[in-house]
Amino acid sequence: MTAAAHDNPAQSAASPLSSFRVKRFATMLALIDKVVAEKGKAHILDVGGTVDYWMALEPLWRGRDLSFTLVNLEAEPVSDPRFTSLAGNACAMPEFGDNTFDIVHSNSVIEHVGRWNNMKAMAAEVWRLAPRFYLQTPAFGFPVEPHFRAPFFHWLPMPWRIWLARHLALGHYPRAQTLDEAMRFVEDAILLDAARFRALFPAPAQVIKERVLGLTKSFIAIRE
Repeated sequence: MTAAAHDNPAQSAASPLSSFRVKRFATMLALIDKVVAEKGKAHILDVGGTVDYWMALEPLWRGRDLSFTLVNLEAEPVSDPRFTSLAGNACAMPEFGDNTFDIVHSNSVIEHVGRWNNMKAMAAEVWRLAPRFYLQTPAFGFPVEPHFRAPFFHWLPMPWRIWLARHLALGHYPRAQTLDEAMRFVEDAILLDAARFRALFPAPAQVIKERVLGLTKSFIAIRE
């Protein structure tokens, strides 16, 4: 399955440089600064990335010598020489050799690649392609499903979710017109719990739990 575009801060209802996003990006920026301190520049692979995402955050990384390779469902037109956009598969990127990049970045993508075997394949590529990585995904245990933007949606039995998808427009999804479309919507994102996320990213990776009101909203895996 190909890579899916991750959440775009430029399209967020909040400011792209809200305190939450600044705090989250500080972790990635620390990885970038380590590489820049060692090599003078950093080459970043963003699995599911877009130019808009990085340009919305550009005030935070401005002044650093960075280049970006973006792998997504489809290549996008790029005019900025710092960016290369390619169509590709998040679960298999044989076009890149081991440790081709300095850092792999991926934000809200691994939940979209399919079931467990596909998740394992994507995680293996993240480990393979750079000595450092940053990967974020929403947490199954948080009560609001972020794609459907509905409380408890992901905890409901499958028949209930299908019924809701066929009768309501929820979050990013319009009301499904057919059962097939409802199934595609419901199966578009499979959220991970802490145990499965740690299985994909064991030590020496570090797992950070982002919390809102004391509840884990998302997981971030970091390899330094």
